[in-house]
Amino acid sequence: MDRRTFLAVSGLTAAGTLAGCSAPSDDQQGDGATATASGQADGSETAVETVADGLESPWSVTPLPDGSQLLVTERVGRVVLVDSADGTITPVTGAPSVYASGQGGMLDAALHPDFPDPAWVYLTYSKANDSGASATHLGRGRLNAADAQFETFEQLHVAEPFIDSDGHFGSRVVFGPDGLVYVTVGDRQFKDFGPDHVAQDRTNELGTTLRLTPSGGIPDANPFTDDPDAVDSIFSYGHRNAQGMTVHPDTGDIWQTEFGEQDGDEINIVERGANYGWPVADEGCTYGSGDPIGVSHAERDDVVAPVYSWDCGSGGFPPSGTTFYTGDAFTEWTGDLLVGGLASQYLARFTVDGRTVEEATPLLADRGWRIRDVVVEPETGHVLAAIDSSDAPIVRLRPA
Repeated sequence: MDRRTFLAVSGLTAAGTLAGCSAPSDDQQGDGATATASGQADGSETAVETVADGLESPWSVTPLPDGSQLLVTERVGRVVLVDSADGTITPVTGAPSVYASGQGGMLDAALHPDFPDPAWVYLTYSKANDSGASATHLGRGRLNAADAQFETFEQLHVAEPFIDSDGHFGSRVVFGPDGLVYVTVGDRQFKDFGPDHVAQDRTNELGTTLRLTPSGGIPDANPFTDDPDAVDSIFSYGHRNAQGMTVHPDTGDIWQTEFGEQDGDEINIVERGANYGWPVADEGCTYGSGDPIGVSHAERDDVVAPVYSWDCGSGGFPPSGTTFYTGDAFTEWTGDLLVGGLASQYLARFTVDGRTVEEATPLLADRGWRIRDVVVEPETGHVLAAIDSSDAPIVRLRPA
């Protein structure tokens, strides 16, 4: 079997929706083992320990500021708190109900920059309407960590249109240095690979990065607020399905990791109003046939090329959660980009010099783990990884 499973998806219906699929989605092929042991990382001994076990498809892990607990989302529809010391798992009540199907469910989480005052937690999740079509949602709740509950929860934004598909929701959320909320939205697996593709159409929010105020409003400085033919929430477009996003600690730039079709996976620096090419400019190819999709980014001057890509024939990666290493525990990693690999089943470490990105020694390459998310614990500088499995751990990498 190929590293990803080919998806045959029908075209647009009269109602403007996409038919759903029963085949596995392209980032969900295979589950990894969950055993932990000491191992090698970058040539030096690194201990790998289990923080918590028995989680069901964890999608994001977010340390609370005091380091005592981790907020973890499980794609099946739950939010839990994990004790950082003993691994006790406590469900959080008051979270929204979700559409947990295919790639959809409870997805990413981000804390308000001033958390816990205010104690807002921002969640992205998929939700269906009365007809069964679904969309990526953004909401926020006030977290009472002591009582493990959202004291209130409000929906802030829905990435429209609703689509009859269970694939490509995005969906990461981060706060930028401007204090605004950035959200990735996938293209929902539309297969019309040409200029009329939804990701090239700014009248919808599919295949985009959105930028919103913390209360869900539209920032005045968004790039298309004066364009009557574009949605005001769009910050960038021409994306396929970005499931990793983080902020560069020195430049403040927004960095994303994005799934390609067959290969074509990307690392991008996201610029205001920019077109990232999907699917008119791409380095990947179609599932099965290996035919090019569009042209290379280098052949068009109206698109932004990735700073790193896995070209057609490379075997791809596909990348999920990502973060820059800013801790003190692994000084040789300072400023490096850590990217979780799904079908590739390892944690990639990239050296970064401006826009020059090079892959270094792989981490956790001997575990058979699909790595959905990766973060740095602020208190210790240790690295946390969420493993994508139906019976999964959160693991910690620390110096041996």
